Amino acid sequence: MAEWLVEDTDAMPLIALTKEDVGDWLTGQSPTIEAWVAASGFEGKPATYCLVPDAAGEPVCVVCGFDPDQPLWSWAGIRALLPQNTYRFDAATSSPIAGKDMETVALGWALGDYRFARYRGDEEKGPAQLVWPEPCDRGRIERLAEAIFLTRDLINTPANELGPEELYKAVETVANRYDAQLRQIVGDDLLDAGYPAVHAVGRGSPRAPRLIDMVWGNADAPLITLVGKGVCFDTGGLDIKPAAGMKLMKKDMGGAAHALGLACAIMDAQLPVRLRLLIPAVENSVSGNSFRPQDVISTRKGLSVEIGNTDAEGRLILADALTEAVSQTPVFVIDFATLTGAARIALGPSLPALFCNQNEFADELLRHGEATHDPLWRMPLFGPYRKLTEGKITDLNNAPDAPFAGAITAALFLEAFVEPDIAWAHIDLTAWNLENRPGRPEGGEAMGIRAAYAMIESRFGSTGR
Repeated sequence: MAEWLVEDTDAMPLIALTKEDVGDWLTGQSPTIEAWVAASGFEGKPATYCLVPDAAGEPVCVVCGFDPDQPLWSWAGIRALLPQNTYRFDAATSSPIAGKDMETVALGWALGDYRFARYRGDEEKGPAQLVWPEPCDRGRIERLAEAIFLTRDLINTPANELGPEELYKAVETVANRYDAQLRQIVGDDLLDAGYPAVHAVGRGSPRAPRLIDMVWGNADAPLITLVGKGVCFDTGGLDIKPAAGMKLMKKDMGGAAHALGLACAIMDAQLPVRLRLLIPAVENSVSGNSFRPQDVISTRKGLSVEIGNTDAEGRLILADALTEAVSQTPVFVIDFATLTGAARIALGPSLPALFCNQNEFADELLRHGEATHDPLWRMPLFGPYRKLTEGKITDLNNAPDAPFAGAITAALFLEAFVEPDIAWAHIDLTAWNLENRPGRPEGGEAMGIRAAYAMIESRFGSTGR
């Protein structure tokens, strides 16, 4: 049983109020409570609370400030504020959220518990616990929280402990848990198997590159394929990054972490799909064997690529993986990738860029992103910019000379490896929180997983687990 949500009838009532609703709530209380809350200065501001006593001085409930525009993170913030105790959500007296999605209450509370403490010996104080709100699909909340925690943990793990082989072992642990089929193609075997771009990017590291391939579910079920960029560390290669640009590059496998986290949630729910997960896992290193600017490399699809910049390596390994992803004609393909700084410049660190080749598919993802407080922002696959991705002596160039539209040209490069009749979504994300916020500590972050899971669950239905 998760430590952050419990079953307990002897718990303190927890009442969430907005600033606008405090006055109406106080009107129905006793003069003692009204005077106490007024004296405490509680006004319903987010990140504030007030422990309310009865006439004898015994605590009877706790009221908390609530932001209805940020419900998920408000609950994470409330949990962080409260002293150690067990609480129960009182929907009847929490006017701004009465009758609303209780799963948001539970998930926000759960996410407020996350911390990456693998390398710290200090002990945290015992957490505030919440009685499971009703109605609430407990299995759904637990699997989503675990998927997000797995994603964050993998991103936060330093590169000296998470290279391509260790990433494979992380997938292997999940595959064994859900009885999925798993294989990997390693090192020079990538050339024989037809993954030359993955090999080219990863060959400069002593940690062998690989293509990780996991399959789960009934063979007769609709096939969906997830792809995750697995650059376990990115020096930039021979076009080496400056120190500031390299500092966070342990997170460059964040796309792989997202794809694995989402796959874990799908399998745990036993959704009626055939799931395939593809992760090209490499380390982009500097050595005498590193690929070079203006090298020409081949790809699984047969398209030739001139290397404009060795620091645009993610799209190269994804090119081979996407070619394989569409080869089995799935219902759709979703790839997750920490692909471009241009997307961060356009949308900031907290809003992933969504590129999609079919409007209905994009609308589904956007709608579920809004409903789950996991927003995406659609960016255009602007056709006239395709010429910028063309090579001078090859089919393509991985890094156009033009100093603009970097996120778009990267997505257009990937689109060249996707069959146009197969629905494809490319999510270009940061995978990192730059600062500590309730439920979102500084470090690795899951972005778009809740949106994608809700879309898949809505489209294919649930087995009821």
